[in-house]
Amino acid sequence: MDRRNRQIWQQLWQIIQPYWLLHGRETIIIQLIMLVILSLGSSYFIIFEILQRGEITSSLAAQNVNRFYQTFWFFSGVVIINVVFISLKNYIQAQISLDWRKSLTSHYLQQYFSQQSFYQLQVNSEVDNPDQRLAEDIKNVTQRLLALFVIFLDSLVQLIGFIGVLWLISPFLMYSLVTYAIVGSVVTTLVFGKVLVGINLEQIKREADFRYGLVRVRENAEAIAFYNGQTQESQQLKQRFSQVFANIKRLINWQFRLNVFQNGYQFLTFILPFLILAPRIFSRELEIGAVTQSQAAFERVGLALGLIITQFNQISALAAGIERLSELAKGMKTEAQGKIQLTENTEINIKNFTLEIPQRGNLIQDISFTVKPGESLIIVGESGVGKTSLLRAIAGLWLHGEGIIERPNNDSLLFLPQRPYITWGSLRQQLTYPQTATNIPSEILLKTLQQVHLPDLAQRHGGLDTVIDWSRVLSLGEQQRLAFARLLLIQPKYAILDESTSALDEETEASLYQQLQQTSITYISVGHRSALLNYHQLVLELAEQNWQLLPTANYNLSSNPPRTFA
Repeated sequence: MDRRNRQIWQQLWQIIQPYWLLHGRETIIIQLIMLVILSLGSSYFIIFEILQRGEITSSLAAQNVNRFYQTFWFFSGVVIINVVFISLKNYIQAQISLDWRKSLTSHYLQQYFSQQSFYQLQVNSEVDNPDQRLAEDIKNVTQRLLALFVIFLDSLVQLIGFIGVLWLISPFLMYSLVTYAIVGSVVTTLVFGKVLVGINLEQIKREADFRYGLVRVRENAEAIAFYNGQTQESQQLKQRFSQVFANIKRLINWQFRLNVFQNGYQFLTFILPFLILAPRIFSRELEIGAVTQSQAAFERVGLALGLIITQFNQISALAAGIERLSELAKGMKTEAQGKIQLTENTEINIKNFTLEIPQRGNLIQDISFTVKPGESLIIVGESGVGKTSLLRAIAGLWLHGEGIIERPNNDSLLFLPQRPYITWGSLRQQLTYPQTATNIPSEILLKTLQQVHLPDLAQRHGGLDTVIDWSRVLSLGEQQRLAFARLLLIQPKYAILDESTSALDEETEASLYQQLQQTSITYISVGHRSALLNYHQLVLELAEQNWQLLPTANYNLSSNPPRTFA
């Protein structure tokens, strides 16, 4: 348990550091100081308010009118000031929580997109649902952590003040309460601690898995409908929800036990002062208002000392959120497995490269080749020999293997996958993606659309600046032509095309490659049509742990007859 606690504190420190220590913002420090002052002030007024409440009760019992009205007006003024303090405290707390969430989200997003961690998390990590961790867990952790800090600070001030009140009224009452609170906290931690943290952590994961399944159905609705696969999808989602339901049921059962303990604990803090002080009241040693004061003070001290008991659900949920964020941060920092060395060069050089598939062994063995500026290479081979994996390694996405890959920097490279990425935005933004500059004249954009056989695309959908869901509007063939338009507009030094014309007819494919040949772009293609050989100077043929590199003119079509490469 000690090791577990140390781990949570270390994870908590990693979350606190980026905002509170590394930024050093004067405004945040001032806000935090104001929050502490308001918390101390509101807690002090609560102590004073309870003392005045006892005075009112005693004045009524004594039937002293002057004492009653004097105490009443003084009590009303204290309440008004306390309302202002509490309202300001809640406002500043919400502001700090929001700003902390913004800063922490920015910090995590920077790591998420650094070195393409968003991709590595998907293919090489066991971290589930990073989107939910970034959106929900950061929000919950920052809100709960700040709220618990304020609660602990309020409780500390009230603990000191009300212990003084109890000591003046009855030292025995104070000793009884401290003993009672310590016993309750120990019982709560030992009996409910580890169980509820684990259940909350599992609940977050199962809820995220269920939501992810719903998102997948929405994103693949057409394919599922074509396959008539709604029955299987429904069964899978019901199965995921049954796991959510089972864990919630378990959580409810444990929360019921915790609530029974909490409610019984709080009831005893209400009744014990009456039992302990009753003899002194009957003997007129104390005024009746002392019972009101002691009962309120006893309850407040009990809540302060038993904070683990009353806030245990929030603490366990917070611990689960901290652990999930820590897992995400660790997953984004995980170093690549393997010995692939990526270095920058003006040309693409592959030296003694071996590509490995985890749990399958080596797919490509000791391959070396060079693609110099102005050359063009096509990679062919049967399905499953590693064509796309080789392109991923050149892109820096494939982590498994060894050897040296020299390539131009990312600004000089453009990859065209088989299924292009269609961003949310206007047609103008689609054409210039991934660049953010939109200063390319509309005439050039429209001319490029004509070059890729999409002459009326802008006109059909309201112009270049219309924002619609283009991934649903465009067919796969239109999306591939749009991606080719990006290539012609951006004009990178190197382009890598992974079956990027597979959905096009041969005539359109030939037209696009002919236009590509007229540019200064050096390109590497993976294709499944033998006609693509006509638009490349070099052929790299991959086989099972074997390969050969030949000029296209020397590629022996008798031993390698024209065929469709898988």
